[in-house]
Amino acid sequence: MRKKFLFATWSGGGAVPPVLSIARALHERGHAVRVLADRSLHEEVPGGVEPIAWTTAPQGDATDPAKDVIKDFETRTPLGAFARLRDRIVCGPAADYARDTLAELRARPADVLVAEHMLLGALTGGEAAGIPVASLVTTLYPLPTPGAPPPGPGLAPASGVLGRLRDRVLTQMMLKPWGKGLPALNAARAAHGLPPVDSVVDAFGRVDRMLVLSPRALDYPGRRFPAYLRHVGPRLDDPAWAGELELPEGDAPLVLASLSSSFMNQRTQLERIAEALGTLPVRGLLTTGPAVDPATIRAPGNVLVAAAAPHTTALRHAAVTITHAGHGTAVKSLAAGVPLVCVPLGRDQSEVARHVELAGAGITVSKNASPRTIARALDRVLHEPSYQREARRLATEIAAETATDRAVAELEALAERATGRNKSTAEHDTAEPSGPARTLSN
Repeated sequence: MRKKFLFATWSGGGAVPPVLSIARALHERGHAVRVLADRSLHEEVPGGVEPIAWTTAPQGDATDPAKDVIKDFETRTPLGAFARLRDRIVCGPAADYARDTLAELRARPADVLVAEHMLLGALTGGEAAGIPVASLVTTLYPLPTPGAPPPGPGLAPASGVLGRLRDRVLTQMMLKPWGKGLPALNAARAAHGLPPVDSVVDAFGRVDRMLVLSPRALDYPGRRFPAYLRHVGPRLDDPAWAGELELPEGDAPLVLASLSSSFMNQRTQLERIAEALGTLPVRGLLTTGPAVDPATIRAPGNVLVAAAAPHTTALRHAAVTITHAGHGTAVKSLAAGVPLVCVPLGRDQSEVARHVELAGAGITVSKNASPRTIARALDRVLHEPSYQREARRLATEIAAETATDRAVAELEALAERATGRNKSTAEHDTAEPSGPARTLSN
């Protein structure tokens, strides 16, 4: 039966393609799908899926430094970057996101709201509408859980009394900054008749389903997750702007080099990577993404610099990927059995890089690494067989996870539950007009 889905997302760089991939898949299965999003994303919305602009919520473009809402590249510390995300997307404008989402749902009801997990305001709007709500996590699950170190700084797992103490202390330190966003979030909830939450972290769990678009095989085996969470595997589609593939000439090993698709002041790192590739007997395909003009990157003759390329296709030819460890590029590489050299720039990238290292599928160098250091790391990954072996192991596990579209199945199941609830409510209202409507539970 045809269902109606409303998606909500924002100009969050690598978080956008996975969300739109699911929207496309639902449309291809015959469902009616529309997407609330920044106007800068409307050209990326798949054909047949209706784009809708935010009315009062922030409008940004992560590929343009002047139009980026967060501008985390201006901050000097990880805490400063976190505060920008909290105050400019997650909590600060929660009332605006909630208002826009609820207005759209009242104008044209949907069976399910599907929102990128950082949009707590949009999730609030769905909760106020009384429909099933799903959030999409487009990276490794980013909140503390038993069985793993606190996520974020890329810590190695700890054991013993001191290790457990470390994790408890750091978890509290990491959760504390969320408190500054609680008043704005609860104000948004109160405006729509919803009870307050005790913490911002609690609000992430007020969903019927949280779908993690990351390989379970990449996370810690002993990590325990909330009951409403499902690992549904990564989305491996390339973004709409990826274009056609052009490979550098020759038959030397191909190295795919790619940093963030959004602006992170990455021009220096791109040039250091290009210089490192120039010292090795390889071919380099360096994609700058829409945030950096490829004409501004100095590169040696064995490196082809392009604004974009379809990474999924390029990885069929690649021996190694050099990346900032953005989740999308890292997971696409692993899905192709290609090991990595990670150069984290910020955000969730140190965490992703740590998991790649722990899996044995790559190594990490500092964002300040010299071309010589990058070249040594690349040479090591190219010539030590263990890295390719572990990358291929993960590729096998990712293939098993993505053999069926678990995300679509979960969302269709939510929509069916909503239909069942509505039918039950209608029957109940006919029999007992004064009775309360039933609510959907997990």
